[in-house]
Amino acid sequence: MGIGGAIGVALYLSQAISIAFYLVAFAEAFQPAYDAAALLYGYQIDPRWVSVPSTILMLGLMLTKGAALGVRALWVVCGVLGVSLLIFFLGAGPLEIRPDGLNLTAQVATPDSFSKVFAICFPAFTGMIAGLGLSGDLKNPQRSIPLGTTAATLVGMVIYALAAIKLAQNATPEALNGDQFIMARIALWGPAIYIGLGAAALSSALGSILVAPRTLQALARDGVLPTPKLNQVMALGRGGQDEPVNAAVLSGVIALFFVLIGDVNSISQVLSMFFMVTYGALCAVSFLEYFAGNPSYRPTFRSRWYVSLLGAVMCALMMIQMSAVYAFLSVGLMVLIYLGLRHTRTEERGLAAIFLGTMFQLTRRLQISLQKSRTKSESSDWRPSVVAITRHGEKRLGHFDLMRWICQRHGFGNFIQYIEGEYSFAEDLKARVVADGLVHRTQISGAGIFVDTLISPSFELALAQTLQLPGISGLPNNTVLFEFDRDRPGEVGEIVKGVHLASSSQFNACVLRSTIYRFGYRSSIHIWLTDLDYDNASLMILLSYIIVGHPDWRHAEIQLFTCFAASNAEQERNRLEEMMREGRLPISSQKITSVPYHQSSDLDSSVAKHSGDADLVIFGLTGVQIDSDLTVALTRYSSLNDVLFVNASERIPIL
Repeated sequence: MGIGGAIGVALYLSQAISIAFYLVAFAEAFQPAYDAAALLYGYQIDPRWVSVPSTILMLGLMLTKGAALGVRALWVVCGVLGVSLLIFFLGAGPLEIRPDGLNLTAQVATPDSFSKVFAICFPAFTGMIAGLGLSGDLKNPQRSIPLGTTAATLVGMVIYALAAIKLAQNATPEALNGDQFIMARIALWGPAIYIGLGAAALSSALGSILVAPRTLQALARDGVLPTPKLNQVMALGRGGQDEPVNAAVLSGVIALFFVLIGDVNSISQVLSMFFMVTYGALCAVSFLEYFAGNPSYRPTFRSRWYVSLLGAVMCALMMIQMSAVYAFLSVGLMVLIYLGLRHTRTEERGLAAIFLGTMFQLTRRLQISLQKSRTKSESSDWRPSVVAITRHGEKRLGHFDLMRWICQRHGFGNFIQYIEGEYSFAEDLKARVVADGLVHRTQISGAGIFVDTLISPSFELALAQTLQLPGISGLPNNTVLFEFDRDRPGEVGEIVKGVHLASSSQFNACVLRSTIYRFGYRSSIHIWLTDLDYDNASLMILLSYIIVGHPDWRHAEIQLFTCFAASNAEQERNRLEEMMREGRLPISSQKITSVPYHQSSDLDSSVAKHSGDADLVIFGLTGVQIDSDLTVALTRYSSLNDVLFVNASERIPIL
């Protein structure tokens, strides 16, 4: 309703303004009479003396006689117009203005821009859709509207093309530019052109005055207008034909306002803008609905998506060329109408739903394409695709924050809230509430991660299911992130089992040991490397680099500590510095500190001394530690704040 109502309102305004446009053009058909009055009596007649009474008279006839009279009159008017065209095509221009041969590309010295000419001429083509507003009066609108509109468009194009060729054959560009009634000089009988011009303008005006009130009446019956009272008044119909009397009066008032302006060129530019924004919006919605793939979108007359896209783009370009200011104003007006409708109809499907459907289809196609062409990515293109699973996603933010920092730009994240229990409909409803809370958290924190819940009888089973989830990027997940509270040692056992399963499944495993410190001021990250950590070093360093790239860590510095036997300390330091230079990582040699040690207790005291106040400390987890004493490794260095333990199951070179 929202976008359809906005397009409907714009279409109605276009139809109402077009009444004025055609009646002003109708008044200009009497130009010979104006010239004669000026020549014989010295009296200048304002064309509005014709256009205003004509508007009132036509409106009165519609109100008293109804659409039946208008349709009958259209047959007569169209017959007159056909005879006028025939007389024009049978004529020939005077020799003094006739060009030497046919030259369709000839120009005058200072021609108007294409956009200006387009804006003036375009309304002449809009009468082809008059049947849309009369759909309620047609026996078979589903067949008649597409057939009639297409036929009118094709016939109109042929006539316009033939008229252009005829003009080029019988008058020079200068003659065409100097006399807007040049057709009268070319025609077999000149007055027929003025009669035909009046007939053409009158037929279009009749079509518009028949269509505009019915469009407004339909909008009112759909509850599109701003207030219920206005909808009720404009929806009223009279007689067996359900004539839209009130809607006709309002349409006549709008038409009279523009008739009083009196300048057909000015009206045509405003009218063209309204029609273009209407057509452009229709084409854009048709294009988006095609890609959204919504089953509820079942148009009787389907168009190709590329035709709709081309139409939307061309409408936008022409609007900007005609007048960038008017283009933005008309689009802004349609947006305001749409927002107003959505404000009172929040339960109905709107433009956001169309965009979401389009995004869904685009994502689906991209993921299918990635799956079909999946090959092992280049090692230099490695990026974290992280899946996190936790019992405490609702109450602890450290785990969630670390995920959003890692996945903000360089990675992809899938945050799973584990809910222990047997799956049932009741449990699923509770899980959805939890998931909604996580979605809300992603919105307020700006996290670029996917969140969900998982119901399972045990943590191990939930982890096994999670490891089989596809990555949200369309590529497999490569890293699992766990979390436990340092002050709750009972949680460690479950995490140990999880790391064993992840490591044996060839996933990189990261374990966050969180505290109430919550990463402090986010100003320092300390990385501790030993001679057993070279397999983990690349992942540890890359993760720290990714984290400090997040705005929350914009003032952070990375400090690297190398812990090797005293005899090899200098050699290992040089090796790490070379790694930093080749990887172009923001860790200068001044930020690399060698910490030689002789036994494990020396290392513990050095860590406590250097990193006791660090906001995040990163340690490696070796395969030996995972297989033997993982609980000890995860609970070690108890004096530190937040600690991230990293085990890399794949080689990640820093290039």
